[in-house]
Amino acid sequence: MPPGFNRTHPCWVLPGIGSWQQCFFMSSTLHHAPDLTRRAPRSMRVRLGGYVILPRVLDKCRAAIAGTLGEYKYNCPLDQNFLGFVGIDPDALKSEVAKGGGDSEILAWIEAHATHKRSPWEIQQWSAFHDQRGPSSDPDTLGYFVDSVRKLSSTREDIRTWADLLDLDDHVSFGGKA
Repeated sequence: MPPGFNRTHPCWVLPGIGSWQQCFFMSSTLHHAPDLTRRAPRSMRVRLGGYVILPRVLDKCRAAIAGTLGEYKYNCPLDQNFLGFVGIDPDALKSEVAKGGGDSEILAWIEAHATHKRSPWEIQQWSAFHDQRGPSSDPDTLGYFVDSVRKLSSTREDIRTWADLLDLDDHVSFGGKA
């Protein structure tokens, strides 16, 4: 039997989640969790409630809970941009996601528990900024960006933003051609 499997109660007990009883709350999360060893999370450009980044955060969070995160990281600096903007603790979000709610239920929870209540225009402006955000002009960040693009393609001069770079990296990482 694989580690974490319970013969008496046929479910997985995941480290950091708790006992087998909690598995019943998590079954839909695990069932619907993306396998990020086989495909990329949603693009950071995809919006939920007007927020960019959020659907990608949820994909990575669900995959982290299910143990299918692969090389992705939950609560990475990109995720922290969103979490900081709304004022949500990453562990609290992970606990809520583990209950198995869908995107709209998680969005409602975020809106109810955010310490920074944002108006629609703030969300739109913040999302537009992150949609078009490129590397800053400091030499280290700019060099990192250029080197990252070069590792993926020597011909893609259209990669100008972090969203462009993430989309290209996701595509190439799963067998696509740059």
